Amino acid sequence: MSLDRRDVLRLGAGAAAGTALSSGNSQAASAATAGPQGGGADTTDDHARIVAAYRTLQVGTGRRSPKRDRAVAALDEVALDYLAAMDVNRDQLWPDLPTGPGSTYFPTMYYRLRTIAVDWATPGSALSTRPELPGHLVTALNTLHRTQYNEHTAELGNWYSYEIGVPYWLLQTVVALGDRLPAADRERVLRPVLRFVADPNRRTATAGLVETGANRADKALITVVSGALAGDAARVGAGLAAVTDVAGHGAADLTRRSTAGDGYRTDGSFLQHEVVPYPGHYGLVLLSAIAALTYVTAETSTQLPSPVRQMFEETVTDTYAPFLFAGSMMDPVRGRMLSRQGESGHDAGHQLIAAVVLLAATAAEPARSRLAGRAARWIAEGTWAPYLDVTGLARFSGGLQPVGVPEVELAEQLPSPRTAMVVREHRVFPQMDRMVHTTPGWSASLGVGSRRICRYESINGMNLHGWYTGDGVLHTFLPEQQGHYSDAYGPTVDATLLPGTTTKDTPPPPLLADPPRTSTSYAGGVRFDAQHGAHGLDFVSQDGTLSARKSWFFTPDAVICLGAAITDASGAAVRTTVENRNLGEGGGARNSGEDGSARFLADRSPDAQGGSQLLVDGRPDASPLGTVRHVSGTRWLHLAGTAGYVLLDGVGHQRLSLLREDRTGSWLDIDTGANTHGTADRWTRRYQKIVLDHGTRPAGASYAYAVLPGASADRTRRASGRWRVLANSALVQSVRLDGELRAATFFGAGSAERVRVSGPAAMMWGRTAHGWTFTLADPTQTQDTVRVTVDGAGRRLLHADPSVTVVATHPRLVVDVKVGGSLGATHTFMTG
Repeated sequence: MSLDRRDVLRLGAGAAAGTALSSGNSQAASAATAGPQGGGADTTDDHARIVAAYRTLQVGTGRRSPKRDRAVAALDEVALDYLAAMDVNRDQLWPDLPTGPGSTYFPTMYYRLRTIAVDWATPGSALSTRPELPGHLVTALNTLHRTQYNEHTAELGNWYSYEIGVPYWLLQTVVALGDRLPAADRERVLRPVLRFVADPNRRTATAGLVETGANRADKALITVVSGALAGDAARVGAGLAAVTDVAGHGAADLTRRSTAGDGYRTDGSFLQHEVVPYPGHYGLVLLSAIAALTYVTAETSTQLPSPVRQMFEETVTDTYAPFLFAGSMMDPVRGRMLSRQGESGHDAGHQLIAAVVLLAATAAEPARSRLAGRAARWIAEGTWAPYLDVTGLARFSGGLQPVGVPEVELAEQLPSPRTAMVVREHRVFPQMDRMVHTTPGWSASLGVGSRRICRYESINGMNLHGWYTGDGVLHTFLPEQQGHYSDAYGPTVDATLLPGTTTKDTPPPPLLADPPRTSTSYAGGVRFDAQHGAHGLDFVSQDGTLSARKSWFFTPDAVICLGAAITDASGAAVRTTVENRNLGEGGGARNSGEDGSARFLADRSPDAQGGSQLLVDGRPDASPLGTVRHVSGTRWLHLAGTAGYVLLDGVGHQRLSLLREDRTGSWLDIDTGANTHGTADRWTRRYQKIVLDHGTRPAGASYAYAVLPGASADRTRRASGRWRVLANSALVQSVRLDGELRAATFFGAGSAERVRVSGPAAMMWGRTAHGWTFTLADPTQTQDTVRVTVDGAGRRLLHADPSVTVVATHPRLVVDVKVGGSLGATHTFMTG
């Protein structure tokens, strides 16, 4: 028997419960593998199923559990506050949100209304027993349609509010209300959505602009759901066709791996706004929209083809998973969203998990089990901000969707995670100038910029302290410090002294609306194996006065950091930050997360200030809180619970400044966006700084140190002298690692030990079980061929990538490596 739309809306979540993960052979999984049904399918049934499934994604199915009940209570808390402040008898529904033209306040109005409506529609919620509430919500919807957002409204301000943000929240409000929203009112409030998202392929506000990446995915989902609500089969079809850009003959196909523009790149990178690495936000938005689109159409006669779904499933492993650490998304791929109070790294990680759970709900085997298993392990690993413990929803006001009732219900149906060892991996993403290094005990990533990739993005009032986030920031992640970057880090860290950066002691440069790129092209590196990599950066400050050559060499237990040719004529003091660690509130082992609940940050040895003890050559640093201490002749330092630091340039060569201080700031300090800004609440966190001083007007200054994340004090002490710096100049930076492994970054033609290159390159070489292995990449991505000459490491080529050509074997091996067109990829050859 067919269900009409009213039946499905009345049944709500229950009508779509067939997509639950608890059944290994769910209807949704069967539909996903079967493809479209016969051409005679009833589109009315299809539309009703789409609406019912989208409603499920807002309110859940009513599957009770303690974790689900806690999520309902968290939703109740914010919904009750929004409702208490709302006056439906006035045009201005909330006293703090003035009415009027423009995009400043009305998106927040719709977000609050959506929150109230979803709470009312959620079984067991505080508002679910209020029969009069739908009438108030209908009045409020009509008020907003009349005063703020209708088919005659002009787009003033941010186009996104009119074409994506508000349409989402309006549709979610409409499906939550179901048949309590009269048909005439539903038709009326949908008109602006049909106008502002008339064509999912194009921007309404800008004639001729083709939508790409996350924006296209959002519009595809909005078009399908609004089309189903309007009973418009052509509109539903247009939304689905937008995914592969049928109208544009595939030019903006979301499944296409390209080497330019927005979206997925051939090396697994993801960019938005063409120059910003964004797997940690826009990439998540895209994946979430596709997961929802797949879910709501899974049991209909029109759904995404299996190869399209499979491509998005594969991006989970290829694009997103490398940057997820203990449930948190790494900062170097989050763009300007670093400043959002309602979008911490854990919030971003949670959205990835939610999207993967949803993809698993409709995937065919074996992808279904693989995705579900991965999501279950991620949930188990995240202990600082547990995915299933939903709290603090008041800090969200749009942007990423917080974990809520439906997400908890679906996640609790995942299989129990199997214990799995962390897989060692060194991964390079040269098309977005990013890398990630993963070990069982710690992980790391770099934030760099180039002519290709911006230093930072700061638009719409966001990321107001983003000045140096692309100037060589070394991010280190420890299992015992899962909350380091999420625990009020953004508003409290000294953003002029980020670890790994070389900066001047002057006011930061002006923030540029057009994401600024650098004047140099050398940014990137090479992968030797799963445990080793070498990366370099030809650094020039935004104002052009400070320059340096910088390199990072990654090993299983350390990152060796070299800097050379540090030159500046401004007269300001120049410094390189070794460490600037968030020790938590009061420096104690226990602190509060952003939602105010207590979290364990790390198990640390207490010192006089109540935080992690700092050792300098084995002696405790007893400097008073807030007092700078200058030391010279230091061999090694150790910050309990964090890392060891070994100076490699010789005793007495480098002068250090040490400072432990409490820093206070608010989220409003770093994000004043009309629809994203944080609160003015003040947060205080304790930090430990370790800074190398280069003095004023340095000319050719240098540094060399190693960071040993998670190392004990004894292991740090024993590491002194373990690595040898072979070269540290403007031309070559090279180190001898363990065994016979060598690594070098060449900023031009040069040599290091037995290797010479004809131009800029990042190289690693060493003896392996199969002979001598050499790996090379062109971090400039500008050359056609790099000639490599090798002395005394075998003259016979045993194996080589197709890009490698032998030029000579006597008296030494000479090969040409065709790097042109490879966009910074690693090339390998072996000799014997």
